[in-house]
Amino acid sequence: MAYGAHHSPTPPPRPDLDLARDCEHCLGWGTVVTQDGQHELCDTCQFAPDDGGPSLGLSARHRPPG
Repeated sequence: MAYGAHHSPTPPPRPDLDLARDCEHCLGWGTVVTQDGQHELCDTCQFAPDDGGPSLGLSARHRPPG
């Protein structure tokens, strides 16, 4: 028997598909699934949560300061 997705108290993130188009990390979806089964924005192609700007292919961990 097939089971549906678990209900989440928060809606899934809404990625910018134009930024995700050629991303090899998320395969163009703009989101990735964590080991906990949660959907998160792709840190390779989507907006960085700290500055609100596009990451331009660099995750917040690898981006130079400033």
